[in-house]
Amino acid sequence: MGKGYGCQSMVTSLRRVLVKRPDEHFAVEDYKKWHYLDKLNLGEARREHDAFVEILKGAGAEVLYHPEVQPDHADSIFTYDPAIVTEEGTVILRMGKQLRKGEEASMKRRLEQLGIPIHYCVSGEATVEGGDLLWLNEGNLAVGQGFRTNADGLRQMREAMKPLGVEVTPVELPYFGGPEACLHLMSLISFVKSDLAVVYFPLLPVPFWRLLRGMGVTMLSVPEAEFNTMGTNVLALAPGKALITEGNPLTEKLLRDAGCDVTSYRGVEISLKTEGGPTCLTRPILRSE
Repeated sequence: MGKGYGCQSMVTSLRRVLVKRPDEHFAVEDYKKWHYLDKLNLGEARREHDAFVEILKGAGAEVLYHPEVQPDHADSIFTYDPAIVTEEGTVILRMGKQLRKGEEASMKRRLEQLGIPIHYCVSGEATVEGGDLLWLNEGNLAVGQGFRTNADGLRQMREAMKPLGVEVTPVELPYFGGPEACLHLMSLISFVKSDLAVVYFPLLPVPFWRLLRGMGVTMLSVPEAEFNTMGTNVLALAPGKALITEGNPLTEKLLRDAGCDVTSYRGVEISLKTEGGPTCLTRPILRSE
């Protein structure tokens, strides 16, 4: 049996994944404080999440839960952001959104319980969120430079990746909705195969576009209407096997026309109102060929 962890890809088959089921701290009264779009229904959110988990299981993934109760941390259902898991263990990140600070320590405890060693902890004034970390391939990690991940975060990610032989590629992000909004690098792009991605071209930085073209990546253009419903937030369950939020028919067609197998899930409460798609809801622990 292998070591059970290692995830330096966005697209190889998802084998083990960590999720957090919505608890009583998810359905906050003051939804505007969290930059959510509307009041949340906890019962419906749990039903949506349970159905989402069944899709992951049906794709062959072992689904693990992050059960620790975290008062005043509604965003903690988005397990992608406080950590990444490399071939050498976990990199514990440091949240840029003030309301999310504290999630890192809880995530660290859970991953240690699962027997995954800690490779590196981001510290000091550095901030790095998982949504800004995109594996271009096993040896190259793109790091978004926006409001959630700062310059010292980039420096520490380079320090963390150096022993792994991983190159770190910075990607400057646009102002767009400003400091309070959530615009991660992965808000603009999701890989579905190693050479196929959905992107939102109007916000994609030109140097990054050139890099992707030079790598031979085919980029499918998500329309503006579906950028707003997270058409760019696609979780690859395996190469060419895509999971997307319901309500993005044009993006689904683009993916199918490109030869992908597409599954959609209902995510009104857990995704559309809270601006967190299928990648955000998962912390991949193990991916493999």
